[in-house]
Amino acid sequence: MLQPTPVLKGKDYREVLIRELEAGKIPISLGKKCPVQCEFCYELDHSYRETLEPPKTTQEDWEFILDYINKKPTDPMQFWCLGGNEYMEWTDLFLHPKAMEWVEDFLKYTDKNLTFFTVGFVHVPKIHQLAAQYPGRINFELSAITLSDYRQKLMPHAPAVKHLMKVLDGPAVSAANFYAFDVYTMSKDAVTISGVNQKCVLWMGCLTPVRGLKEDTAALMRQGRKFLPEEAQRIYDAGLPNMTTIHTEAYITAFLNRKRIVSLFDSLELDKKDTVVMAGSVYKILTMYRKNRARFLYVPNATLGGDSDCTVLLTFDDVARCLTKEKVIHVPKCVMQSGRGPYMDIAGVTLEEFIRKTRVKVKVLHKIDTTFANKRLYGKGSLKHYVEDYLSNPLTHSYEALSVPA
Repeated sequence: MLQPTPVLKGKDYREVLIRELEAGKIPISLGKKCPVQCEFCYELDHSYRETLEPPKTTQEDWEFILDYINKKPTDPMQFWCLGGNEYMEWTDLFLHPKAMEWVEDFLKYTDKNLTFFTVGFVHVPKIHQLAAQYPGRINFELSAITLSDYRQKLMPHAPAVKHLMKVLDGPAVSAANFYAFDVYTMSKDAVTISGVNQKCVLWMGCLTPVRGLKEDTAALMRQGRKFLPEEAQRIYDAGLPNMTTIHTEAYITAFLNRKRIVSLFDSLELDKKDTVVMAGSVYKILTMYRKNRARFLYVPNATLGGDSDCTVLLTFDDVARCLTKEKVIHVPKCVMQSGRGPYMDIAGVTLEEFIRKTRVKVKVLHKIDTTFANKRLYGKGSLKHYVEDYLSNPLTHSYEALSVPA
């Protein structure tokens, strides 16, 4: 197994804060693991990457963070992310007693924009007051997850639905994400949320199990995948005034972007004998439309485990496990554009280390970068695209029936 080189050992706490800040993160810490402990959380097992267990963020830390951010040039298109830490564990940072005060500081003492995620631990009406006072500078993504009876099982320590409705009832929330678990779960939530807030984006889909989750939780998430088509159709037929998006599992995103994926592949001008690394979703698309145009090396997302199927989230260790007699492989650049650093995967292993350990020559496919991947995710992510070009497309049956190598 390829092991990343530790980068935090012996580092001063401030050096770690700077690493996060340089990646556009605002590194606040609760000084403990997230107490919400949502059953589906992708951070329940993050042992694949090196993280720091930092102390609880102090006012002195915050002043250092704010001063550092203020020295950075302002990009009107950038939104600094409160949370989403790379080298520090993810938590719901609005559980920090000074979080709302610091959000106000950020808006008051900088000219920069802010994005954050929370399951709802924000002060009402303060959050609405700030959104009205600083229009356009807050991107608030509310993780509603579900308003159904499954909420108690999946999020026993999260805010009650009654509180979520107060958070939604105002100008603060930019987008609310929630998912399909059963019949009339996602569709009912969409109608309820739209009834309170017609301006926020409805961000929907199904949750993908990864390693570390309880089996019954993973089974519930997989169950949601079965109900997603009919739930999406109900919302489509309802004609809600909100912008409606469906960001589903990778295989659906890949199919919706099949034309662009194929055209980009053609532009690479690869030889039939060239070996190209890819996850299962892209493997299916290229097998369906460009079979035998190159050697497609299917790589499972073994590091994340579960049902993950995304090229962006592959690791060099995943790739190394699939090598047989290859001497040269072509690897998409997006595999090595993680928050860990340039030419480094999500686990922190560098391209240089991969080449040294495997003795395989790597040709980087620079056209397939994270910018390309993100455009595909968001560009075809509307409910309309999903219903009209996936559910109603007869090709999806043969596409889903395609298998990947064992």
